[in-house]
Amino acid sequence: MLVRIGTNALTKPPAVDGWLSPYTGWTRAHWEAAADRLLDAVLPYAVPGFAQVRLPGRPGSAGLSCDGLEGYARTFLLAAFRIAGAGGDVPAALIERYADGLAHGTDPAHRYAWPAPADCSQQLVEAASIALALHETRPWLFDRLDPPVRQRVVDWLAGVAGKRTWQSNWVLFPVVVQQFLATVGAPHDPAQIDAGLDRIEQWYVGDGWYTDGAGQCFDYYAGWAMHLYPLLWARMSGDRARGDRYRERLRAFLGQYQHMFGRDGAPVHQGRSLCYRFASVAPLWLGELTDATTLPPGRTRRIASGVLRHFHERGVPDERGLLDLGWYQRFLPCTQPYSGPASPYWASKAFLGLLLPADHPVWTERESAAPIDDADRVVALPAPGWLLHATRHDGIVRLVNHGSDRARHLGADGLEDPHYTRFGYASHAAPETGEEARTRAVDGHLAVLAPDGTISRRRRIEPIAVHDRFAASAYSDELPGGPVRVQTASVVRGPWELRVHRVTAPPGCRVREGGYALAAARPPSVDTGPGWASVRRPDGLASVAIARYGLRDAAVAHALDANAYGVCSATPYLTAPEHPGGSAVYVCLVALTGDRVDPAAVAESVTVLVDGDRVAATFPDGERVEVTLGAEPGYARFPAGGGAPVRWPAG
Repeated sequence: MLVRIGTNALTKPPAVDGWLSPYTGWTRAHWEAAADRLLDAVLPYAVPGFAQVRLPGRPGSAGLSCDGLEGYARTFLLAAFRIAGAGGDVPAALIERYADGLAHGTDPAHRYAWPAPADCSQQLVEAASIALALHETRPWLFDRLDPPVRQRVVDWLAGVAGKRTWQSNWVLFPVVVQQFLATVGAPHDPAQIDAGLDRIEQWYVGDGWYTDGAGQCFDYYAGWAMHLYPLLWARMSGDRARGDRYRERLRAFLGQYQHMFGRDGAPVHQGRSLCYRFASVAPLWLGELTDATTLPPGRTRRIASGVLRHFHERGVPDERGLLDLGWYQRFLPCTQPYSGPASPYWASKAFLGLLLPADHPVWTERESAAPIDDADRVVALPAPGWLLHATRHDGIVRLVNHGSDRARHLGADGLEDPHYTRFGYASHAAPETGEEARTRAVDGHLAVLAPDGTISRRRRIEPIAVHDRFAASAYSDELPGGPVRVQTASVVRGPWELRVHRVTAPPGCRVREGGYALAAARPPSVDTGPGWASVRRPDGLASVAIARYGLRDAAVAHALDANAYGVCSATPYLTAPEHPGGSAVYVCLVALTGDRVDPAAVAESVTVLVDGDRVAATFPDGERVEVTLGAEPGYARFPAGGGAPVRWPAG
């Protein structure tokens, strides 16, 4: 593999260092080379004067000029980390081209001048990246601009003042812009800083977690936006009181967040803006940069380098050196309509670690194990309503979702967002997001199907509890025959999830339970038997669904071009032919695993007893769990060997 380093000359990649980095082999040199390759690759797409970088691909909804501004601003952020991290010791051309862009982009007479900031405009987003980049590179760039250019830059950024933002992470963009203006002695609006920072306090839900705006919008924005901007603002402003509060929150967040990456570096595939890919590691570096982490430095680098290497080994960036709209390959269904060809370059945030000097422990200490390297893990996250379970032998992390729905952003068609409302997400599987698959909503969903084919939707999730290895929630919907309510409890054990549903629905409806969608370049192999279905890829990864009570029949749903992990996807699912009316209980086992599974043997080895709304399950080693749904939900786990039981509610 050849990469471009700083210039157009092709250079061999850095040597792998198996002693310093025993898990990934990657070092700071690999991060610098990756940054240089990304920066070099966009050069052919820059307009004269470098005010815009107009990359190929689907245009964004804000228009061509904003797409070009986005290309400039987001790659400028990457360049800033590279320049500042090297103490300015980079090729002069790198600094010069972004200086040229500032001069021409802020010149109203220039053909490619930047659009002025306006209410809820993309310019507000990009102004924040430009402000951060200018702050980090100030000695080598802003301070060396000609005075008229400096004034034009200040004037353009000052246009952010008073502009309305969307009520989400957007409220933080004016915060960093105004703070940069303050640091250079320009007129600024302290009230806009306070307003943005005060607003996010309403979205802090505890344990280090923010929702991205009102409601239950939990995803990677908690890390690469809601933590990132306040702490970078505190770093710019020197505000110790607020900074200490943000540092405390980030420490709590990272203690949980470190579990969201597979052993091979794959992040859990959940939420929006997934085309930012390795930007997911930004909060890990942020913890080191702001003294806000309890993770050992070697673990921070092990996880972050694992993520970057994971994508590089799977063709990201592509053969042109560009980041496109997708996950591994171009895949528009996992993007948002507003995303343009330069949107993926928010991935630049992943390179925040380059601001740490080369002699910082995060670069000099040996890589240390990530949690998944040492043992299986179960992590309860009550704040977002999630339950993580990871298995060391296959390196997979699974996220059981009983809290995040992003319900305030329902599509115009009224359909829920599959990146938020499915029961299961994982590091090695993605939800079905193609138009037809989204309409059918088979994977990761308990659906009640009316006789006319209408499907109940999990649009708004009502969290119940997350505790120990248990999580529960409910949703309600209206079908032509009457109201539907589904209460669901999940209990995890190794790669398996025991799902218990209490379904209240009109008589005559069918009930359908879907497992994980599994995708590959070619159709996965499928197998079905009495009450079970499985899908397996050639690499051994399998998705399995096994009926244990109430559900009876099994099948596999196939789709094309519906999944970010491959062209051909398949989902095992289970059905019950006719709901009796009133409330009924359904129980199944689902798994995403690298194990060779004999579904019939698994079914026989897990005993399930149902008594009204109470379900008791006994596992092969003798461990027993009890789940109660209905008006008074409850959970109890009785360890094998007679250890003290774990209960929710306590007592």
